[in-house]
Formats: sequence, C-alpha cells, structure tokens
Amino acid sequence: MIVSVGEVVWDIFSEDKQVLGGAPINVAYHLSALLPEVRIITRIGDDELGQNTMARLGQLGLNVAGVQLDATLPTGRVKVTVDGRNEPHFDIVAPVAWDNLDLKQALQQVGEQPFALVYGTLAQRDPRSRAVISALCAKADKRFYDVNLRPPYTSRELVLDSLQSATLIKMNEHELAQVAGWLEIGPGEKKNIAQEICKRYDLDALAVTEGGKGAWLVSGNDYYADAGQPVQVADTVGAGDAFFAGLIAGYLQGLSWPETLSRANRRGGYVAGRHGATPAMPKEI
Repeated sequence: MIVSVGEVVWDIFSEDKQVLGGAPINVAYHLSALLPEVRIITRIGDDELGQNTMARLGQLGLNVAGVQLDATLPTGRVKVTVDGRNEPHFDIVAPVAWDNLDLKQALQQVGEQPFALVYGTLAQRDPRSRAVISALCAKADKRFYDVNLRPPYTSRELVLDSLQSATLIKMNEHELAQVAGWLEIGPGEKKNIAQEICKRYDLDALAVTEGGKGAWLVSGNDYYADAGQPVQVADTVGAGDAFFAGLIAGYLQGLSWPETLSRANRRGGYVAGRHGATPAMPKEI
C-alpha cells in the first residue's frame, strides 16, 4: 500500500475556472494508474468546496476513506497566476482544514500493514498536521519526499527536518540551489551537490527536474539524465507531480534508474502539454 498525505486545495485561476489540486492528490492520482492500493490522507471543510472535493475525488477514482471532515476550518484553496514563462505562482489561503489533520484517523487508515508514504513540506506548516506526518513517517517502510517549496510556509527548519526521514527525494533545480545553500554545500557541479545531499541523508536517490531540459538523478555514485521530449506547454501545474509518481512507481517496481527516469519524464511532459494536473493518461506513456 502507498499513502499520499497532505493538502487538498482548489486552484482558483478565475471565477470561472476552479480546479481540484494539491500535490498529494495529484501524485496519488498518477500513482493509481501505475500501482495497486493507493490511498490519500487529507482533510476538508464542511462546506460547498468540501462537497465538490468528494465528488471530484470520486471522479478521479481515488479512495476517499482517508478524507477527514473538519467542522470549523474551510476546505483549502489557492489563488493561481501563471507568468509569461508558463510558471505558476500560488497565493495559499491559511488556515484551512488540512492544517488540522487528526492523528487517530490517520493511523486508522494505515493500520498495521506495511506501507510507503508520499509527503511534502507545505502540509507541515501547522504543528498539528506536522505531528501527524511525522508519526506516519515513523511507521512507513519507505518515504518519498517532494521538497516543493512554497514560501513563506516552507521554512529551512521544515525542509531539513523532512530530509531526515526520506528514502527518495524530488526537487527542482531552484530548490536544489536553495537546499544546498541551507546546508552550506558548494559551490560546485549540481551533480556533486546532489550526491553530497544523498550521502548526508543516506538517500537511495535524489531526482532533480529542470523543466524543458528534462531531469536527472543521483543514486550513490551513479548519475543518470533524461532530456525528455519537447512538448507544447499548456500549463505546468501538476507536471512535477506526474513526474514524481512515475519516479516512485519505477522505484517500487524495481525498474532500472534510466527506465524509471524516462517514464517519469514522459508522464510529466504529457501533463505539461495539457490543461489541468490530472488528465487521462494513455497506457503507453
């Protein structure tokens, strides 16, 4: 079983365009096409957006048993703008329901069976949800961490603490530079910086995405790169999540790193070429 924990949000592009998102949900959706028994743990408000969330999660085919209901806080929402380079920017509302994850309900979802955990930084901005994610990390057999910086909510302390728990990490090139600065690693080649992070935190692998230039990863002393295929970008929201799901699935399925990286890149590129973070994915990708 694999569990994706954290935020569920409505990405508000305009009054007429509201799309269900949140990295843990997007990753879970893409994982569900590649692996059996994928679950989510998140929390919604007792409001219209909460009802819409449950309906949309059902449409996506996700198991909603781990969706908690908060009687006081609203369902998460994010105001999204896209700049001239097709890069999204996020204005994240706080506090919301996923800031208040309940530990007892979360532990009931995983029970005593073995599981792997997908987690990020943003959902740990509130001490209540951070404690739940820490408890799940302590129980999980494998832990997949997406750094996914969202200032001002993703502090140095949160990121470095989250690195300690991880088995495999994904970040983009800008996040690599930020984390390296926090750790006082470098200057130097990006590959060497990533390998030093792997060594310090005893990681199985660290993957770095570079947008249109593709992605690369390090594992031990090994380095692998994949340039991907050119795509006509529609929007990049969710592309990194599709990539991460492909990376996780390849790792758990025991694929080679080149094969894993290539498939992750293809899936991320496919999403970037379409509007929305959760398009139907062709089986051959």
